[in-house]
Amino acid sequence: MTVGCGGGVPGEQLGYKLIALRYAIDSLELDFAQTAAEFARTDEYDEQGSTSPIDWIRHNCHMTSITAGASVAVGKNLEQLPESVEAMKGGEIGFAHLVCMARTANAVPGRFQESRLLEQARESSPGKFFHTCRHFRHSADPEGYAAEQADQVENRSLSLSMWEDGSYLLSGVLDSVGGAALRTALEPLARATGDDDTRKPDRRLADALVELAEGSMQVPQIQVTSSVETLLGLGGAPAAEMEFSLPISAKTVERFACDCAVTRVLLSSESTVIDVGRAKRTVSGPARRALNARDGHCRWPGCERHAKRSAAHHLVHWINGGSTDLDNLILLWGLLPKAIWQAQAERSAAWATTELGLVAAAVETVS
Repeated sequence: MTVGCGGGVPGEQLGYKLIALRYAIDSLELDFAQTAAEFARTDEYDEQGSTSPIDWIRHNCHMTSITAGASVAVGKNLEQLPESVEAMKGGEIGFAHLVCMARTANAVPGRFQESRLLEQARESSPGKFFHTCRHFRHSADPEGYAAEQADQVENRSLSLSMWEDGSYLLSGVLDSVGGAALRTALEPLARATGDDDTRKPDRRLADALVELAEGSMQVPQIQVTSSVETLLGLGGAPAAEMEFSLPISAKTVERFACDCAVTRVLLSSESTVIDVGRAKRTVSGPARRALNARDGHCRWPGCERHAKRSAAHHLVHWINGGSTDLDNLILLWGLLPKAIWQAQAERSAAWATTELGLVAAAVETVS
């Protein structure tokens, strides 16, 4: 096929040229990364008034902070990536794969496995390999992965500013899981209503947000795909998959599973559906009404979030064999348990279970 602006160059030839150009660019990127790491070991950036090597590179090399940081990360980890560098020089992977490798090596020092990841890199696009590396990080350090997600929650922010005409300007940032939950709730409401719906996507999303705030939607269904090993919190298990989100930690899956409608879908190793069970709420009907009547509101000391805004949580999680009997349940505001999951990561599940038991004993008002 011939394309172009009058050049008459066959499309196949242009494709080969693109591959050759990308190979040359990747080779230059590798050289740049090595030089960037060497520069980062000097004090030149400080002498010129920059706050960091990345800041100096960003400003003087006309790059974003992310791309500058990626170059420094690759350069600093070249000694851990000998096989990957050779694979890139052989055209098997690209520089973007090396960036994922380097970021992973930084995240799990001492547990990085280049050969294992390189096999996956050769078979994956950089985008898919990025998710593969996230799963590897979870399998190598589930506590650290969960802590990162907890930190993202702590960095949530939202500001509402009213303009002169009374309209509002929204600005904020959400963690990966929170953002995915919001998107899951908005997407069904933001769909075009038909051929006559001329609203642009950003307008439809804004309308969906208002519609959601006005309470005109049922509770959204969030789909999480997890291995049995991840559910049980076994060592070496991958992260779980959540629509619209990066892979999520086993602790996040456990938090979701505390009070939700669970539909069992069993998949084979080839992702073939083996069995599908009915959706069943973990705490529902009379049990939930009795819990609401007993606790009244979130039972964390100092929190009085209404029962309807609180979630039913198991003192001994049902994943670990805990029952859904009233004496094993407590109402907690949805944002509070992240501290408990963090406590589990730092001091083990036994500590967190004891801590929740103490909370339940301290606030129980009905015998």
